[in-house]
Order: sequence, then structure tokens, then C-alpha cells
Amino acid sequence: MVARLVKRVSAAALALSLPLGAHAAGFDWQKYKGQTLDVLVDNNPIGQVIANNVAAFEKLTGINVKVDIFTEQQMRQRLVTVLDSNSSQVDVFMTLPSREGQQFSGAGWYTDLAPMTKDASPDYDFAGLSPALLKAATFDGKLTSIPMNIEGPVLYYRTDIFKKCNLTVPTSLSGMLDTAKALKKCNAATTPFVSRGLRDALAYTYSVFFHNMGGHYIENGKSGLCSPTGLSALSLYGDLQKHYGPLGVVNYSFYQISSLYRDGRAAMAFESSNELSDVMQGGARLNDTGIALLPPGPGGSHPTAIAWGLAMSPYSTHKGAAWYLIQWATSPAIQAKDEIAGIAAPRPAIAQDPQVKAWLAAAPVRQVWQNAVNQLANTGTSNVGYPITDNPESRQYIGEAVDKVIVGSDKPDAACAPADQSLNALIAKDKK
Repeated sequence: MVARLVKRVSAAALALSLPLGAHAAGFDWQKYKGQTLDVLVDNNPIGQVIANNVAAFEKLTGINVKVDIFTEQQMRQRLVTVLDSNSSQVDVFMTLPSREGQQFSGAGWYTDLAPMTKDASPDYDFAGLSPALLKAATFDGKLTSIPMNIEGPVLYYRTDIFKKCNLTVPTSLSGMLDTAKALKKCNAATTPFVSRGLRDALAYTYSVFFHNMGGHYIENGKSGLCSPTGLSALSLYGDLQKHYGPLGVVNYSFYQISSLYRDGRAAMAFESSNELSDVMQGGARLNDTGIALLPPGPGGSHPTAIAWGLAMSPYSTHKGAAWYLIQWATSPAIQAKDEIAGIAAPRPAIAQDPQVKAWLAAAPVRQVWQNAVNQLANTGTSNVGYPITDNPESRQYIGEAVDKVIVGSDKPDAACAPADQSLNALIAKDKK
């Protein structure tokens, strides 16, 4: 196995020793022995687990695996270049159906995995996967990927600092500003609040503010980014980051946010539930962290709940071997190990695994995290950015508007107006 790491590797992922998988009767794991797969993954906790433990799959199957692991933006640039040229250089890749699913499906860049699920190891338990996540990964009747996790942004907060400042977690969205202001006054050495500011990444966290405020990205066939509720969300998120966030927050995504919070330099961090392992790395935050959903706003509570999926290139010349890798990486046995690495499983039954239950019980924050993830699964929406083919481009316009407010170059209405024009053009294009 060859893995190229271009960002960082979590200690939690490195510590894992994944099982070889079940040698189910009548299922030949050695069927594609000697073949070689090229796999492209994101350098997030899920991708790290695959990259650092794929040797177990190689031992089980005799299949050689080359893993390229990139930052999210670099991964997508590489992936689009390969797929657009009809190249077989990538066999298996990580994908976010909520982001590029409709776009990639329309371009013919996925292999339909539904027929392959009938050729799985008897202990694979395809029926145990979340039906909602499978539906979210299905476009034009084709299953484009198998969910690897379930995740969404959650509020990590320092219970010790909140206690010191005599504060409680806000119960309403408007209370976020008051809490951040009080934290800044009480504990000036610590950043009161941090969330994503990087243009192409912030729609993931901003969308929760937008939806909780009562916003809808498309209203009556037009962009709703500049609606009254949209402007309120833009103002709140921008003010939190501008007045109470770290310097340079417009360059922040999950890596910088997790690092800031883990090192004790932030009192509140609104970031992916997937970042639990990195936030807890080293153990300093194990006993002083609480986790909650973003408080409801005038529009209620609408947490984001999405899943990374593992997909197969239609240009792969090793589809059989590729399916073996996908089912191994998304199997109950591996997803139980993922859960112990802080990656919530898309199979609800995984929480009842004895090792998972023991892991949850070993630190109170883990059960709090699991409870938050369960709420995401029950009430979450995958509507991140605009539900159109050009969803990735729509996120850029959202990010540009928010960043203008964060840096103070424009008021919310002025920042939003050009974005709405561009977004309306994308919506009109999608209707053709």
C-alpha cells in the first residue's frame, strides 16, 4: 500500500488496528488477488482511517492499494481532472453527495453500486445502513456511493470557562452574540467563538445559522440569500466571526478550528461532529468539553446532517476489486472501529457494539457527542448550499458574501446583492 499524505494524520487514526474482516462462508475475499487499486480520499478523519489501515484489506484480499490523500479542495481538483478526461487513474474515491452528487451524476462520473450490493459478504448488512443516507446518495435511480459516516456541525464548548464566567449554553440563536460578548469580557485570553470562514468551506456551518434563522436558499424560484431572514443570518454569523473570532478566520476550515479549540485557545467552536478525535487528541479537552447542537432560531432547529460516501469511478478497469474495497471500508466491523475514532456510523446498530459501548462509557464527553449525533440523524437536513447541479459553485457565492461581512468590507445587504445575482443565474441555468 502506498499513501501520500499532504496535510496531517490524526494520532487516533494511526492508533487503530482494523480487523481483517469476516471470512464469511462461501465468500471469496481472494477473488481479485494481485490486482491494484488507486484510491483518492480526503484528509479528514474518515480518509485517514482508510489510508492508515488499508494494509488490513490488502492482507485479507491480496489486492494492492495505492492511496492518495489530499486536502478537500485539492482532492476535488484532482478528481475532476481525472474524471473529466475519462481516465482510469482513480478506481475509488470519497464523495459528498450533498455537495457534488447531482453534478457528478449528471456528468456520468459514478458507477451504480445498487447491483453490486447483491454481491456482498453475508455479514455486510446493507439493510442496516441508514435509508435516508442511501436515498440522499441516489440520483436518477442510481446508488452513487455507500455512506461511510453521518455528521454535522456541533457546538464544542469549554464547560470550565462557562462555569468560571457563570454562563450557560445559549438556548436561542440570538443568544450566541450575548454569550460571545460575555466570554470576551470574562476570559479575554481565549477566543470566544470560531467557525468556518474559508470561502469554499463555510456553507457547511453557515447553513445551520441560515436555516435556524428561517432562511430558504430558493424561494419562489429565486435565491433567498438576501431575504430578510437571510440578511439576519448573514449579520449574526458575520458579527460573531468579526468581533469574537480569531484573526484571519476567513482562512479557517476544520483543521484550524479543531487545532484552536484543542489547544485551549477557543471557548466555543462550531465544527463537524467528525472532528471529535482531533479535538480530543492529547486528552486535554476530555474533561472540560460539552457538545450541543446550535440553538434554535426564529425558524426552529435545522441541523445539517450529511454523509461522506465511497464511490467507484465508471472508468475503473477493476470494478470487482473496487467493490471489495468499498464494502470492506463500509462494513459493520470497520464502522465500529470508525466510531471508536470519533466517526459516527451510518448504521444505528453500531452504537450497540460492545466495544463501542465501552468506548462511549470511558469518557462522558463521548456519550454527549453520541447524543448530539443522534439528534442530527433524527432531525437533520442535507440542504447545504443550493439544491441545484451547480451546488459547489453556489457555495462559493455564499462564502464570498459572508466573508465580506466578516472582514467588514461590506454591510450584509451590499455583500449579499451581487451573490444573489450570480445565484439567480445558476438557478435559471439549472431549469434549462
